[in-house]
Amino acid sequence: MTLSMARFPQIYLYGPIDADAPQRFEALMKSGRIRPGSDIYLNSPGGSIDAGLALGRLFRQGSMVTHLGTPRPPKQSLYINRSARCEGACAYAYLGGLYRWAVSGSDRIGFPTYPAQQTPAPVTAYLKDMDIDLGMLTAASAGSTPTGGSSVDPTLWPNGDQMLAKGLANNGRQNLIATYKYGQGTPSLELKLADRNGEHEISFLCKPGGAEVTTRDTIGAVRARQIVARELRSYFELNQQENLPQQAGATAVDQSVVLHRIYPLNQLPQLASAQAMGAWVRDRTGIRYGFAFEVTGVRKVLNDFSNACTQATQQHS
Repeated sequence: MTLSMARFPQIYLYGPIDADAPQRFEALMKSGRIRPGSDIYLNSPGGSIDAGLALGRLFRQGSMVTHLGTPRPPKQSLYINRSARCEGACAYAYLGGLYRWAVSGSDRIGFPTYPAQQTPAPVTAYLKDMDIDLGMLTAASAGSTPTGGSSVDPTLWPNGDQMLAKGLANNGRQNLIATYKYGQGTPSLELKLADRNGEHEISFLCKPGGAEVTTRDTIGAVRARQIVARELRSYFELNQQENLPQQAGATAVDQSVVLHRIYPLNQLPQLASAQAMGAWVRDRTGIRYGFAFEVTGVRKVLNDFSNACTQATQQHS
């Protein structure tokens, strides 16, 4: 596999994937020329499936970020083709990215599909290790051939929206994890999401005076201290609206920017019906730093916490 390195951390891999490609890539990782968390841009017609699986495992080992893309052509080049194509072994390698960006524009990615129960064992094991649902890559997922015959297209060519819906891409963020607990009569809720920029957390602890909200934006110690030093005000965000603003309310704790607030009990139904939440620090120039994520997928957990907290406070009043 030919490898061309643009400015760090962008790595371009293009051409057929031969059997030795993983060994060459691993050697560059060990030498430090390809660092953990690098952006990997793929453009390959495929090649050795085993090599593609091995490359994918190296990508995941190094927390790489996978895209489709082509290197910038030389200025003197007369022919410019910016479209990338990633098929077969390349598509499997793409799935090794910890964060995977869906195709856009004229780029195309083609995943091999197999009839149910006939997927090769190494592929099945690989998809399981990469947290990819095998059912998304069965022959049935590809649909019938244009002729309407009984055979199916052996390659699945999803667009960007389909890749996100099937979990083949995540566009730089992992799934939101919601943890609801009810211990010793005190409901609590923790929402966590990791993305390319760090780890983000919003937790709620039910108390008689309101739900104690703690947000953590884990982005590194130096970055956290810099943001807090610039703070004009900070606030909890609900459905893209400022909530509970406060001056000098953010603190830098270890690797994180931390906010503490008390959310009024009479507003808990708003939490239960929320579509998005976040936490932000705004500086004196108007620039804001923080995070937000959608919470519609954990609506039941939000309802459970809201109802339990309301009942718990009524019992203690």
